[in-house]
Amino acid sequence: MTARVLVVDDQAVVRDGLVLLLGLLPDMEVVGSASDGEAALRLVAGERPDVVLMDLRMPRMDGVEATRRIRAEFPDTQVVVLTTYTDDESVFAALRAGARGFLTKSADAEEIARAVTTVMNGDAQLDPGVQRRLLNTVTGTGGDTGAAPPGGTPGPDAAPPHRSRFSTRHARETPRAGRRPGAGTPPDAGAARSAGPSPGAGPSSSTGPISSTGPWSGTGPISSTGPISSIGPSSSAGTPPDGLTPREAEVLRLIARGLSNAEIAGTLFISEATVKTHINNLFAKVRVRDRAQAVAYAYRTGLADPREG
Repeated sequence: MTARVLVVDDQAVVRDGLVLLLGLLPDMEVVGSASDGEAALRLVAGERPDVVLMDLRMPRMDGVEATRRIRAEFPDTQVVVLTTYTDDESVFAALRAGARGFLTKSADAEEIARAVTTVMNGDAQLDPGVQRRLLNTVTGTGGDTGAAPPGGTPGPDAAPPHRSRFSTRHARETPRAGRRPGAGTPPDAGAARSAGPSPGAGPSSSTGPISSTGPWSGTGPISSTGPISSIGPSSSAGTPPDGLTPREAEVLRLIARGLSNAEIAGTLFISEATVKTHINNLFAKVRVRDRAQAVAYAYRTGLADPREG
């Protein structure tokens, strides 16, 4: 199925680069581009795109307000934020406005295409770094990073904006078919620790209800040194909570590390269809609706460590 995409960015070089880049990707059709939120609304009304790639800081109408109005007036159109800003205020504002994806401009063509497809299918796609910081805020497990709470002002130690990697190189090159990023080298198993919730930490309204199940009663999080198939039911790692099987717990841990279904399948040497079955089963068992809530659950119960990824 071809995705019909609208590009919104006030910087002409970024906007034109994105249009060229997306035009090289299979199953992607760019239906238009806009330099501000007002123009974006007019184009959405006329073209009815499947997905809008939305910048945040723009004149006349910023990306947050444009996202809020698009989601209210055109609910069939999804929004993926693509920005240089990853401070908590920007992230929470965009998600509250209705964005289902949040990427930085360091994302490559494959990441953008995956985000477009993911939100079209009704799921959420967050930049892994943004996902970790968001879940740290939700669970209260993050340290003092200088980031502001929702609605606040970033502190002096807040991370600087990501630099854009869009260039004429991206516009010229056609992504190689079948290329899939590797899952990366897993961290040392000795570094894994339980990341239970801080007293008083509660679910955030931006991610919906989170299971109230307490910290996992096992001896610690699942080892990150290999697939869960090496851990049997009687392993000293303990029994996963809420009736999860060891394989489902491993899939959940890989979701928390930001891996896609295809990457999880490659890591565990199983098919994508099997991965989807595990995800559907574990979502039902722990009572979550999407990947963001699943990651929150994994961190709260100690099945995943926020420092992994």
